[in-house]
Amino acid sequence: MFKRFIRRPVLSIVISLIIVFLGILSMLKLPITQFPSISPPKVNITAEYPGANNELLIKSVVIPLERAINGVPGMKYMSSDAGNDGEASIQVVFDLGTDPNVAAVNV
Repeated sequence: MFKRFIRRPVLSIVISLIIVFLGILSMLKLPITQFPSISPPKVNITAEYPGANNELLIKSVVIPLERAINGVPGMKYMSSDAGNDGEASIQVVFDLGTDPNVAAVNV
């Protein structure tokens, strides 16, 4: 069976192109809106404190914000980061199925 494809490379190319064309057509017809969301909704909070190093930023901005955000309904976890340039960011990750707009309002 494989000898037929070796002896007739044009047949192999045509069959391969038909398979690729059918794959592209089927990919365009897929109802993507029916698939569930894979990644959980996230809310990002950024804070700036000009002239502060990361230790001062964590003590005066990040920890109070984390205490205030803790306990938001549907929250899975949060991660925070502070740099020596006076900028901090907190990322709050919610459970799947949580409405991102309601989560942002709650935060």
